[in-house]
Amino acid sequence: MKRLLTLIAATAGIALAAQNPVFIPDAYNSDPQARVWTVDGEERLFIYGSRDENTAYYCSRRYDVFSTTDMIHWRGGESFSSDEVPYNNEFLYAPDCMEKDGKYYLYYSQSGSGFVEGTAVCDSPYGPFRDGKPVEWAQQIDPSVFVDDDGTAWLFWGQFSAKCAKLNPDMRSIDPTTIRDGIITESEHHFHEGIQAFKHNGTYYLVFADISRRGTPTCLGYATSDSVTGPYTYRGVIIDNFGCDPAVWNNHGSVACFKGQWYVFYHRSSCGSVTMRSTCIEPIEILPDGSIPEVRMTSTGAGDPLSPFVDDNLPARACMLKGHVRIDRDLHLSGIRGGDMAEWINFDFLVSPTTFSITVIPNTGGRIRVATDLLYKAPLATIEVPSGDGQTPITLEAKLNSSPIGVLPLRLLFDGPDTSDLFTIVSFSFKI
Repeated sequence: MKRLLTLIAATAGIALAAQNPVFIPDAYNSDPQARVWTVDGEERLFIYGSRDENTAYYCSRRYDVFSTTDMIHWRGGESFSSDEVPYNNEFLYAPDCMEKDGKYYLYYSQSGSGFVEGTAVCDSPYGPFRDGKPVEWAQQIDPSVFVDDDGTAWLFWGQFSAKCAKLNPDMRSIDPTTIRDGIITESEHHFHEGIQAFKHNGTYYLVFADISRRGTPTCLGYATSDSVTGPYTYRGVIIDNFGCDPAVWNNHGSVACFKGQWYVFYHRSSCGSVTMRSTCIEPIEILPDGSIPEVRMTSTGAGDPLSPFVDDNLPARACMLKGHVRIDRDLHLSGIRGGDMAEWINFDFLVSPTTFSITVIPNTGGRIRVATDLLYKAPLATIEVPSGDGQTPITLEAKLNSSPIGVLPLRLLFDGPDTSDLFTIVSFSFKI
């Protein structure tokens, strides 16, 4: 929390991360809604999101917003609090924000019953947003706003069956006579929740949490139409976060174009929980036929490949985890059992290293195979980890069997009993 408060107080850009997850270790930011605006003469990309604070529940009573001009340096912090909602103090779920005539309108949703959605307003896109008021007729979570070419603003929301309605000129209420239900549905479009609308080359897109795989909403899917109210045709999956954590259950995000490049914004779970989610970013394409090819999770995100010669937060940038292993609150890899695997995409071996070094906290002990090939037929190195007390870190090194060069994935395979924790990985790096 101290690190987050430092971030909130900042008035200049802070180099947090270009790679995934974007805001670790300063903030667990989920449900990322991306907006692009020109502020003070600079084109900036803003990410509005929920703040996760605990493995026992989703979200919190705080929202955060972060912005960047280059996808590397970010500024921001707390944007809104349920203290600004006079009629309840419920947790805040996924937000959105929209600008009109120099004012910024935050759209929030809350747990509980009664007035679920509301709006607050500020002269700055960073907040703090004030004067929370309910949006009558919108009684489900996850609001999102779309402004069409003619200036008409639409509010989308809902679970299982998406709804939309025209926003009134005040941007804080809807015209109930325009409410449409079933814009997309679970049965026809695999829609679960977390909708976003945008328009590209005359085509309307809806992006949403998609249950088409495994029956859980780990995907971001999309549907398209030639009308804002549909009918919409399901087009497929943009990204699937399955494999980011053994307990992952949902995804939520958005799509935006910033300085000529399209991106998908999504979150990954951590800590062996469905919560404690972190914002991640991947470049995407929209093809001439309007389709969006699926992309996979990476460690690089919108930034350069990772450096294998530093150990700053490298365990937490694993993009695929198999088995019981998870990224914990200390940004270590823990819960490791035999047969588990961790993968990073990608590392840039500008020069060939000679040695692999890893700091672990041994428990039962086991073996680590280090490889850049999927089948581990030719591991770069093998590390034998002795048993330990589960508290004391040790550093182990091994000479490499070959010399990796270029941009390559990295995979660690863990051998040992599959019934007990073998060790925790604190950090690792390669040496020349």
